[in-house]
Amino acid sequence: MSKSDAPAVPASAAVIDDRGSPAPAAWRFFTDGVMGGVSRGGMTAETAAGRPALCLRGEVRLDNNGGFIQMALELPAPPLGPWRGIELDVLGNGRRYGVHLRTADMTLPWQAWRASFTAPPVWHTVQLPFTAFTPYRHVGTLEAAAVRRIGVLALGEAMTAEVCVARVAWLR
Repeated sequence: MSKSDAPAVPASAAVIDDRGSPAPAAWRFFTDGVMGGVSRGGMTAETAAGRPALCLRGEVRLDNNGGFIQMALELPAPPLGPWRGIELDVLGNGRRYGVHLRTADMTLPWQAWRASFTAPPVWHTVQLPFTAFTPYRHVGTLEAAAVRRIGVLALGEAMTAEVCVARVAWLR
């Protein structure tokens, strides 16, 4: 897909990370190895199907109570506005992936607000309203102002993961 075929950024979104910007955000990579798992992978900044992107690839294994690889970004407070969710431009291998949001009140590493999406083999814009996120080992209400981290994960099933993200934005 050429850059001109890329999804347009809607006026109703505020960009968190656009991989084509001069100073893209600094994501970090994690695996279940932090908890004894044996999944392997990595993330790379590259051009995927004509767009600058950050790609998460690897093998998710369930051995030793494992089961994830993740790329995550620490966030400042969102800009002013009534935000209703998160929007991502994604490309992948047709599998389901997760988006985890962590809020300022979460103190344990496994706590998150979780939603999922399918990453098709062509660039696609995914809109995840906050109502699509469910709490995991946490209670409360998901408020945009409290979101401090976003993660994109291959999680919970043995799989070959391949998902690229070209843009992440707050969704109005």
